[in-house]
Amino acid sequence: MGSDHYFSASPRSNASTRTIRVRLAGRDLDLSTAAGVFSPEHLDQGTSLLLETVPAPPSTGNLLDLGTGWGPIALSLALQAPDATVWAVDVNERALSLVRDNAARLGLTNVNAVLPADVPDDLVFDTIWSNPPIRVGKQELHAMLTQWLPRLADDATAWLVVAKHLGAESLQRWLAADLGLDVERAENSKGFRVLAAGRLPA
Repeated sequence: MGSDHYFSASPRSNASTRTIRVRLAGRDLDLSTAAGVFSPEHLDQGTSLLLETVPAPPSTGNLLDLGTGWGPIALSLALQAPDATVWAVDVNERALSLVRDNAARLGLTNVNAVLPADVPDDLVFDTIWSNPPIRVGKQELHAMLTQWLPRLADDATAWLVVAKHLGAESLQRWLAADLGLDVERAENSKGFRVLAAGRLPA
């Protein structure tokens, strides 16, 4: 793929759109994926573990999927919380187009698939679910999490899944030390850790 990564803004590779069957929110679904986005051939192990681990999302409010890819997390949030507004955020335009197509296919009208700059600055989130793009590099990853995690509402929790060999332990320490979050390991299996991060009491 050369420099054409899933975190490219406009992947240059041929889209090669395909349909895959996945199980989300207790339902077997046929959804669209494409080349140039993260894990186009199947639901990846990390995201699968995250979706198995997290409790049900808040039924209302603003829910964030950070680094949405083709949308399995955002679609799961929207299916479980039809009265909430789901923000599916990614820098990859092809990924956002897939999320919109998949939401339309499922009849979901509560998904906003947008670029980071298109999220209102004053919005706070009642939960954040993310399989963050670790491979962008530590500096960019930290900048992204510094931008979004402080926008958690009081008493809200961010759920992040990270591969152990890609720095899950160091990320947990950084979230606590640099962002001042209360961080716990919610799950530790299949080569991944699911981290639950929330605001420390003032």
